[in-house]
Amino acid sequence: MAKPEKTPRNTICLWYDKDAEAAARFYARTFPDSAVNAVFHAPTDFPSGKAGDVLTVSFTVIGIPCLGLNGGPAFSHNEAFSFQVATDDQEETDRYWNAIVGNGGQESACGWCKDRWGVSWQITPRVLSEALAIGGDEARRAFTAMMAMRKIDVAAIEAARRG
Repeated sequence: MAKPEKTPRNTICLWYDKDAEAAARFYARTFPDSAVNAVFHAPTDFPSGKAGDVLTVSFTVIGIPCLGLNGGPAFSHNEAFSFQVATDDQEETDRYWNAIVGNGGQESACGWCKDRWGVSWQITPRVLSEALAIGGDEARRAFTAMMAMRKIDVAAIEAARRG
């Protein structure tokens, strides 16, 4: 039997009703430096499943170790937790946004969207983060422009930065 991978010291645990493996596989297909590392099946029946069902999935999202737990319908995701993905340009912003929203997710405001499992994502172009870090009038203009957006428009943020 193969020796199991050493568990990371800190792992984000995400609770899913029953689709942890599907979510992990979607993330692995969508984002770089992402993978499904292992799928663990329940050794016995548990409150929301049977022996042999997928219980947990070890996966990585853009280098961040995660564990998906098929815990049943007792808890659901909300905006109190989100993945914030820094993007380099409009093409990358569109690719991630469209993948999430186009796979049963939903748009929200200011660069936020939710995937079909209810996990929130902030798809944030670096040009916006850089403008906010500068502060002053440039940050104020970029922030005001962002507040009117759903998916972030890089050209509009750049124009706002310039005044």
